[in-house]
Amino acid sequence: MTDTITWNQFSQIEMRVGTVIQVNPFPEAQKPAYKLTIDFGKEIGIKKTSAQITKRYAPEQLLHKQVVAVVNFPAKQIANFMSECLILGAVDQEGDVVLLQPESLVSNGLRIL
Repeated sequence: MTDTITWNQFSQIEMRVGTVIQVNPFPEAQKPAYKLTIDFGKEIGIKKTSAQITKRYAPEQLLHKQVVAVVNFPAKQIANFMSECLILGAVDQEGDVVLLQPESLVSNGLRIL
């Protein structure tokens, strides 16, 4: 188990729901990945990220899928691409990722608490 954090620290993590609006291959990545463009609504806007989710998801499965992401990390350079958010998923022992998503369709930008 890791160290505990305070409620104040947790409240600073901006987890939001967004809809994947574009999926592109990312051949420059060290591990198989996609470049995703995600719409987080008017307040947050459009953000891009890379995701190593090619084992479980084909591009057509991701398009229009709602996902949960941390949107207040600083941008991170990954190969020739700037990742602006981090989509969240459960990772099994083989490294396969199952994306976290709302049970029902919700508004883009909705905060996860």
